[in-house]
Amino acid sequence: MTAKKALITGITGQDGSYLAELLLEKGYWVHGIARRASTFNTERIDHLYEDPHHPQARLFLHYGDLTDGSRLANLLESIRPDEVYHLAAQSHVRVSFDEPEFTGNCTGLGTTRLLEAIRSVGLPCRFYQASSSEMFGSTPPPQCEETPFHPRSPYGVAKVYAYWATRNYREAYGIYAVNGILFNHESPRRGPTFVTRKVASAAARIKAGLQDLVYLGNLEARRDWGYAAEYVEAMWRMLQQEEADDYVIATGTSHSVRDFVELCFEHVGLDWRDHVRFDERYVRPSEVDHLVGDAAKAERLLGWKPTVRTPELARLMVDAELGALSRPSVPAAPTPGRAVLAPVS
Repeated sequence: MTAKKALITGITGQDGSYLAELLLEKGYWVHGIARRASTFNTERIDHLYEDPHHPQARLFLHYGDLTDGSRLANLLESIRPDEVYHLAAQSHVRVSFDEPEFTGNCTGLGTTRLLEAIRSVGLPCRFYQASSSEMFGSTPPPQCEETPFHPRSPYGVAKVYAYWATRNYREAYGIYAVNGILFNHESPRRGPTFVTRKVASAAARIKAGLQDLVYLGNLEARRDWGYAAEYVEAMWRMLQQEEADDYVIATGTSHSVRDFVELCFEHVGLDWRDHVRFDERYVRPSEVDHLVGDAAKAERLLGWKPTVRTPELARLMVDAELGALSRPSVPAAPTPGRAVLAPVS
């Protein structure tokens, strides 16, 4: 049997790196789209790298951007993937208030560009859209696939647009397209400006004597936090079903930001109240107060269940930060032939 080919947008991000690992383990050929940058931004997937000239290489990167529809179409035509996992976006909710136009262009219209490229090329692939619990916004929990959307940020609004674009291309053109409505999913690979990683890092650094305070915004917002490495398995399972459908992925549990802070600092034997300060710059103009997902449909039809809940996740993330602090510093220059993961086209 010929191995499947997958294309991942956002492969250098948290979810993209875990998904690439999973697909490579399953024997896929994996292609990823990365934006051009003047600095190396492939840290999360460097451990997967093999020289693309090597006959055993199964991971390949390509330059591309969600604002360039012709490039997306050319890549789809040349790669001919069996599965497309669309994870790329301007994904920081607070930043979306500062950059609403860019967020809409990238996170919203970028999805339409990719779907239209699939349609125009005539590619018989399966398409996964990374939808978000932020689409529910102020709608009371628990939230499931039938819950009405009421987004409270430009990011949430853009994700609602992308959700309905995916549904429209499925219904209008028969494209196998699914929405994975993932609730908050975190890991040691989360970006350092996201609150869970920021708190876990601060707890470890304060314990090590490298800083004394961390500044946060709203501590009362409640979220359903799961482990990103488990959530990518659900993404893959969605594309293996006979019929395309939409699924909520969540743990069904709820904790406040304050709870997460307390869990992280307690894990290193510190009282968080001695080290956390409020900064209004981190408060959103409109807040999402409470998100809790009902993933019963995913458990029933995909056979997917989470095993890591928020308390375990907090400890896992803090331990990763402590481990990173105990290791020797990584040299600034990339290791020749290893860390230089240059796109192949």
